[in-house]
Amino acid sequence: MTGLPRISRGECLIVGEVALTHDGSLGLAHAFVDAIAGAGADAVKFQTHIAEAESTPAEPFRVPFSREDATRYAYWQRIAFTEAQWRGLADHCRDRGVLFVSSPFSFEAVDLLERIGGQPFWKVASGEIGNTALLDRLARTGSPVVLSTGMSPLAEIDAAVARVRSHGAQAGVLQCTTAYPCPPERIGLNLIPVYRERYGCWVGLSDHSATIYAGLAAVALGIDILELHVTLSREMFGPDVPASVTTTELRQLVEGVRFIERMKASPVDKDADAAQAAPLRQIFTRSNVARAPLPAGTVLAGEHLAIKKPGTGLPPARLPDVIGRTLRRPVAADQQIVEDDLG
Repeated sequence: MTGLPRISRGECLIVGEVALTHDGSLGLAHAFVDAIAGAGADAVKFQTHIAEAESTPAEPFRVPFSREDATRYAYWQRIAFTEAQWRGLADHCRDRGVLFVSSPFSFEAVDLLERIGGQPFWKVASGEIGNTALLDRLARTGSPVVLSTGMSPLAEIDAAVARVRSHGAQAGVLQCTTAYPCPPERIGLNLIPVYRERYGCWVGLSDHSATIYAGLAAVALGIDILELHVTLSREMFGPDVPASVTTTELRQLVEGVRFIERMKASPVDKDADAAQAAPLRQIFTRSNVARAPLPAGTVLAGEHLAIKKPGTGLPPARLPDVIGRTLRRPVAADQQIVEDDLG
């Protein structure tokens, strides 16, 4: 994906999804930028909804969460930002060294986001994969288009990927399950290698589990993009909060992802590793020692010997070779038996 250094280095791009948890508060939206950037994520993602271009008064709520808005259309109107406010959020992201991304839900939203600039890729929400006109509009910009697959069968994903590519744009596919929060049985990690083989593109996970576990597992399998909802507190208002991680958990996730990447990038040669551990091996392994004082001339039997630390003498594997040998000189209790002691 052009212009995304994490992915070009074979690392995972971590996207903190604010979505609409700002609830129309510009100050809160900026607080999310600071918190997600501070947690070490690579991108902050919003959603750009323009009620008049996207919705009708008949659109139902997914969950009846709002005590303030009679309709979802009214909700979109209330939480909308102006173009200047979106530009300020994009500038804030740049100042904090994170990517600014927002999912558009109409042509007008695409136009707005293009005018403010700075979109490294387009993220298409699960409900928009079948919106062929929107896919065409996004793909014609030339920027990569990343598809979330939460409500789509494979045939619809096939068609969307092909449509994006028909315009010469790169496509990415994120496994996603539209459940808030998503239980582990429905995460669908098995689909990550399926998408990789089927489409030959960057793949990822759009996670709604409200945990760090699914993301860590997906990174261990090998993904390019990890997107997950973020909240400042689980006591916040909004329909996405139950499916979100806190910023503290996001920081743990980022640390875990980078740890996993370092492990995967550093294969261990077991023989070389064992050679490097030789000093510790002497401490933790054992040697053959005299169980009691033994005079010279003793023909060693099993009852004369014990196996004790450290491992600086004849190792336990040599015990069959030691039994039956004759001591050339006396040895004290707990003294290691060495080759020169044996006749």
